[in-house]
Amino acid sequence: MSAMGSLRAVTFEAFLWLSVIVYGTLMLLLAKVLPNRRLQQLALHWQRAVLWALRRLCRIDCRVTGQTHLQARRREGGGQIILSNHQSAWETIALGALLPTPQSWVMKRELLRIPFFGWALALFHPIAIERSARRQAMSQLLSVGAERLAKGHSVVIFPEGTRVAPGTVKPFGLGGAMLAARTQMPVIPIAHNAGCFWGRNQWRKYPGTIDVVIGPVIQTRGLSATEINALAEDWIRSTAAALVENAERRD
Repeated sequence: MSAMGSLRAVTFEAFLWLSVIVYGTLMLLLAKVLPNRRLQQLALHWQRAVLWALRRLCRIDCRVTGQTHLQARRREGGGQIILSNHQSAWETIALGALLPTPQSWVMKRELLRIPFFGWALALFHPIAIERSARRQAMSQLLSVGAERLAKGHSVVIFPEGTRVAPGTVKPFGLGGAMLAARTQMPVIPIAHNAGCFWGRNQWRKYPGTIDVVIGPVIQTRGLSATEINALAEDWIRSTAAALVENAERRD
């Protein structure tokens, strides 16, 4: 990475964490007087500000295809389960701006302890699980997830459970598929190559265009959790591999 690229990356990191403090403080102060939908608008404004800074400072943009699958589900109404591969911090910010609201994210509980970021995140009542207590975590996902889906939420899950470097294979957990099998709610798979430009636990950024593909809806009625998981994993894994292979970094 060039000296200019390093400077841009450092500047973006400073912007990111300063924005977390500013927006997080605002949301915590306003939480008692604003309805949840207005807080969601403030969170969306933060997400868009971060993506704008990423474009301006690090020259990382994104290209989304398959949005008609989300629009079709929106017209039909009801909840949906979003399963996405997990390569980077990018998708934890960008997908919130791309997906329909309301959203319920499944995440590890320790994220809620991060100053400002986690404190503000808790205002949106994510499905925060304790990964070390697997049986309790699964029970929580199935019960709370079903409640949120019944209210028309998009339940967002990273079935790999952690960020995985491009080209690395990690089996999908069954939690999202079990939720789908129990509720008979549709699954929408998402694949991307964000890790090629913003790597796992890396401050360096590589200019280019992140590709996001929103896949066809998987109708889950009559399918077992194993069958649902296989369909989603096969599609996400093959699509993400093609996106990684065709990723183009700019100088």
